[in-house]
Amino acid sequence: MKADLKWLDDPTVFRVNQLPAHSDQEAFATEQEALAGASSFVQSLDGQWQFIFAKEPSQRPSGFWQPDFSGEWDSITVPSEIELSDYAQLHYINTWYPWEGKHFRRPAGALAKDDPQAGSFSQASDNSVGIYRREFDLAPSLRNKTVHVRFEGVERALYLWLNGHFIGYAEDSFTPSEFDLTPYLKESGNSLVAEVFKHSTASWLEDQDMFRFSGIFRSVSLRAQPARHVADLHLLPTVNDDFTSGQFALKLKLAGKESGYLTVDVKDRAGEPVLHQQVDLADKVELAPTTIDKVHLWEPSDPYLYQLVIKLYAASGELLEVVPYQFGFRRIEINNQHVIMLNNHRLIINGVNRHEWNAHSGRTITLADMNQDIATFKANNINAVRTCHYPDRIEWYRLCDQNGIIMMAENNLESHGTWQKAGAVEPSFNVPGSLKAWLPAVLDRAKANFETFKNHPAILFWSLGNESYAGKDIAAMNKFYKDHDDSRLTHYEGVCRNPKFRDQISDVESWMYLPPEGVEEYLQHADKPFLECEYMHSMGNSVGGMGEYIKLVQKYPQDAGGFIWDFIDQALFVKDPVTGQEVLRYGGDFDDRHSDYEFSGDGLMFADRTPKPAMQEVKYYYGLSK
Repeated sequence: MKADLKWLDDPTVFRVNQLPAHSDQEAFATEQEALAGASSFVQSLDGQWQFIFAKEPSQRPSGFWQPDFSGEWDSITVPSEIELSDYAQLHYINTWYPWEGKHFRRPAGALAKDDPQAGSFSQASDNSVGIYRREFDLAPSLRNKTVHVRFEGVERALYLWLNGHFIGYAEDSFTPSEFDLTPYLKESGNSLVAEVFKHSTASWLEDQDMFRFSGIFRSVSLRAQPARHVADLHLLPTVNDDFTSGQFALKLKLAGKESGYLTVDVKDRAGEPVLHQQVDLADKVELAPTTIDKVHLWEPSDPYLYQLVIKLYAASGELLEVVPYQFGFRRIEINNQHVIMLNNHRLIINGVNRHEWNAHSGRTITLADMNQDIATFKANNINAVRTCHYPDRIEWYRLCDQNGIIMMAENNLESHGTWQKAGAVEPSFNVPGSLKAWLPAVLDRAKANFETFKNHPAILFWSLGNESYAGKDIAAMNKFYKDHDDSRLTHYEGVCRNPKFRDQISDVESWMYLPPEGVEEYLQHADKPFLECEYMHSMGNSVGGMGEYIKLVQKYPQDAGGFIWDFIDQALFVKDPVTGQEVLRYGGDFDDRHSDYEFSGDGLMFADRTPKPAMQEVKYYYGLSK
């Protein structure tokens, strides 16, 4: 198969030779590796890559994917944003697409079924391209094994070659993209080439309120598999009606053909054994529900986690793989009074929306950033986070599990500019809408979100996306979650704009920035719990009216609270030419037009993670309902 530039224009092509999404467990060769958290099956490719930048597709050099290509390469750090390496224009925009007023384009098939928008992105003068090359030798511990490459996050469309051979294509910027390199891999002298386009049909689905970056902005790694490997892990802990006992089950998909057996061990926080089972290796392994007489429930105030360890052995007794995973027991449901209940107690969300952000590196964030955010949550009575408006780094979900932070795990979907123009509801070319051509792409995004993060107890809500209007496609996403997961609730706010789908979309009523009087009017006749996914827009001298919302939470059990917009400013450090000091600059400060200017600065914290005065108000009012 050869790479085809026309895939950029076609909404039905979003993954080519890409491996199916799967659970986010790590694999280790030994118990010692697992305890240390360092796997000999993993080889990082982070660091300096060779780089060529092209302002548009027609300026790409020919044959750049060939190992003997000898063009002029620059150097770029992976992970990073291309724009923050001074190759392309920084640009912040909220609702509009970045090309509005400059290039006319519409989503393929949105205005007419026979309008494919051929060349819309593949021949576009505003579609910049980053070409990356990394030469590497395979680490000894990865040799003679199946080896995959995993890109944790790439904006926005990725083509991949190894040693001159086309490997695959991927979209969906914020979920991992994984490919099998084994057929073309050598022990030494490998040449991996990634071509990243800033725009494709995926751009219509990723119109989030943020700086519009491009490039390989999360880590890249090689991952080897032993002769038998846990390809997918689905944990099924449930809580019985007495809220004292529970059931534990699991489903495994195994790769490889080695015969042998596996053991499954579960221990409590103190290290005391709870469960031990041994079964023969097979392509699929299922453990039937096993009763646990007394389970310690996962709560925000007591995030109790059990430790699972799966070990795979060859028939000879040789240890092949160790897979640890922390999990929790909890039960979320809606009672007959339309109240959200967690472990048979009313749930109150004291939440924030959180973009991934670092004032120096944009959406390329560090583990230190994440740990600092968790500490800020805990210090200010914040118990919940919405991953606006895309899946986050995998480490964030683990931190929320461990620290009792409730999660609304959001799909990578926002098509704001296709249905709202200058504030008016005008869905003439809305995607995905009810368009069949766009349905597979958005269902794939729902599946990737679910499959990757399905084992995290902190996730109580699957969010179908943000500000994308509503139609049959989003209804199908809701059905996907309901068909695959009865342990969580679904959320989607945009159905309030197209309420004829209300019975098919979202377990909760959600209406962002609805004034307190509007919230109370709904609560007086609520037929679904109310959960405000965005409220208290924290821009400038704001958050002063928060007490009015908290009164409603206290008065009406059907009011589950909400998520403040938002947690941290999107601003970047630059050196002031007059003072020579580092200063924070917002949208519009980079000669970016059109822009929504300081609208990027609506966090409870400045971009350097210094709390704003509004955080005091949040700490007080959220402290009333801890």
